[in-house]
Amino acid sequence: MGKFIYDGLVKVDFEDRLLLHLQMVIAAKLRRGEAFNFTWKDDSSIGDGRTTVWVHPRCSIVYKFYGSRRPAVNRAWIEALAYTANSPTGLYIVPEPQSDQLRLDEVGVI
Repeated sequence: MGKFIYDGLVKVDFEDRLLLHLQMVIAAKLRRGEAFNFTWKDDSSIGDGRTTVWVHPRCSIVYKFYGSRRPAVNRAWIEALAYTANSPTGLYIVPEPQSDQLRLDEVGVI
């Protein structure tokens, strides 16, 4: 389980695998200077609602991974998440599609 921390105020837990995919999509958008909404469903322990943050190039984001191994990357999942990030509603979590998986350390990315 990892943690997404936005501007030091909003902290939410995501599985490390999902968090890595979100990090890749968010980083790609921010490298291009693009701002967007990021929305997720809150855990039932805090009310079962949803939270939206405005992600922009000047915001502070921390990705805290608790697992010691880097998860494999699913390109199809990155594409699906990026598709939502580029929509008027902004980035939101979609189920992971089936795809060949790629380890970042195997291709020299990390």
